[in-house]
Amino acid sequence: MTHANDHIDAMLHETRVIHPSAEFQAQARVSREEYERRYRQSLDDPDTFWSEVAGELHWMEPWTQLLDWQEPHAQWFVGAKTNIAYNALDRQVQRGLGDKRAIIWEGEDGEIKTYTYAELLREVSKAANALEELGVQPGDRVTLYMPLVPEAAIAMLACARIGAVHSVVFGGFSVAALAERINNAQSKLLITADAGYRRGKPVTLKVNADEAAKLAPCLEHVLVVKRTGTPVEWWTEGRDLWWHDVVDRQSDQHQAAALDSEHPLFVLYTSGSTGTPKGVQHTTGGYMVGTYLTTQTVFDLQDDDVYWCTADIGWITGHSYSVYGPLLNGATVVMYEGAPNHPDWGRFWDIVQRHGVTILYTAPTAIRAFMQHGEEIPGSYDLSSLRLLGSVGEPINPEAWMWYWRVIGGERCPVVDTWWQTETGSIMLTTLPGAFPSKPGSAGLPMFGVEPTLMTHDGEELGPNDGGLLVIKRPWPSMLRTVYGDDERYRKSYWGEIQGVYFAGDGARRDEDGYYTIVGRVDDVLNVSGHRLGTMEIESALVAHPSVSEAAVVGKPDPVKGECVVAFVLVQDGHTADPKELRAHVSREIGALARPDSIYIADALPKTRSGKIMRRFLRQVAAGQPIQGDTSTLEDPAVLDRLAATVPA
Repeated sequence: MTHANDHIDAMLHETRVIHPSAEFQAQARVSREEYERRYRQSLDDPDTFWSEVAGELHWMEPWTQLLDWQEPHAQWFVGAKTNIAYNALDRQVQRGLGDKRAIIWEGEDGEIKTYTYAELLREVSKAANALEELGVQPGDRVTLYMPLVPEAAIAMLACARIGAVHSVVFGGFSVAALAERINNAQSKLLITADAGYRRGKPVTLKVNADEAAKLAPCLEHVLVVKRTGTPVEWWTEGRDLWWHDVVDRQSDQHQAAALDSEHPLFVLYTSGSTGTPKGVQHTTGGYMVGTYLTTQTVFDLQDDDVYWCTADIGWITGHSYSVYGPLLNGATVVMYEGAPNHPDWGRFWDIVQRHGVTILYTAPTAIRAFMQHGEEIPGSYDLSSLRLLGSVGEPINPEAWMWYWRVIGGERCPVVDTWWQTETGSIMLTTLPGAFPSKPGSAGLPMFGVEPTLMTHDGEELGPNDGGLLVIKRPWPSMLRTVYGDDERYRKSYWGEIQGVYFAGDGARRDEDGYYTIVGRVDDVLNVSGHRLGTMEIESALVAHPSVSEAAVVGKPDPVKGECVVAFVLVQDGHTADPKELRAHVSREIGALARPDSIYIADALPKTRSGKIMRRFLRQVAAGQPIQGDTSTLEDPAVLDRLAATVPA
């Protein structure tokens, strides 16, 4: 398939380089020399490399072959048996960490619960016994539709312990979205809660769960956590069960199942912006090794760290870096149930201060929201416990990167930007702290065992200082194995676009030092007068203006240019923004070609509760089209009507 122009033009020229401090370098887990040696080994002698990493974990039976690769299907640690929940809990207790804090949970209402590794093991064992009492067997699917409460992580680990396959559905999804995912997975058990707190108000999950259950005849039971005490309007005797009635009376002893390395661990559905949601299926052994290694090295994890990944477990980031990765490393994990601005925009920094958080991993959209409200709020808290910052979810623009490093990190904390996907399972590109300097806005270098490159659709490999399609040239342990129930879709979606390589839709540039900068989804790359421009670069130029806190750029069909650039911007508190001045600013920053044809001042952008900007809705608004698609996952669906009112018909 020939595409007119797969090269993505570079418009933004970021020259700032931030070096780690000598103090950080001196204690860092991975030095530059160590990275270069291990990375080379991971490509040239993967058997030795991955065997050494996996050897740090517990296996009930050893593997007979490291990798069986029959494109596009991989099997890792072939023939081995293990259990990821055993490695996350039992192994830590046996290592003498039973009294170490595993989870520090804070509810939006201020409630705090702490679990040591020994306590968490007992709770997970009880939940595993309860699942087995309810007839859940290895291979059965269990759907979770929950607030971010400890029971959510406990349920995930209990499923993993017995070999059930968990499917976590984000608590902000609609009835239809929930029912569709239950039915696609053919789940026999749904675990939910009466409600969860969001900005001080209970979100009644049980109501949605009941409506979805009517559409899902495969369900046998609904297990309900009592979180808020909100009255439950509907209760189906025999089907509905309270978590405390079933779980609390169980034995706290349970033997973890010895599962094949390729036994399915979970199915996680992509958001389904087009067509049926894809159930990305991950398996046990390779995912365990990938999340273990990346958590340890990317976050420079030390024994006394207090680690906080702000993602909900409904997303892959919550799976890999709130639950599995940190617990596999024996870390202390902070979990917070609620919104970052309840009761005010200081909530995150209050949590950092009170719990002594040392590592913070959050999303660029959250960072830009904090930027909008100024430096005074975080400046009023003691953030001196922080020693490392991370960014995840989408490309971070350089100005947000610098604000994060300067205001939150006090110019002492390395910032690790990370590129990876639901499908990759673990981090693929980053700048290891202490080993390399950071370039604001650039994800950085490949992780161990990851061999990326840039290509055109025709398979032409591109050189340095060029932009194109980001592909991975070889399998890696934590990669998805298939699309649940639709292997042909797996082949076509990930291995059918460019022969012989994995491609999942992102464009990138690579500089002369080998650093990769993600320019966004290829679907979001604009074709303006024959030039392919990444939306991230234009957004970054807009946010570099002192009056702009956040920007989202989309394309609008144009009979002359092919596409014209349309921008929606949020204004920094205490400032006013002039669209004419902003257009001129973009011209000065990155050139007239990228100058937006239209700039609209907005009071909000259409975001999911996780902070992801839904650009497909913005494209419809920009083109004056009626809104099509499921808007129920948006934090504020009414924002679309307000945006449409700002755009001339």
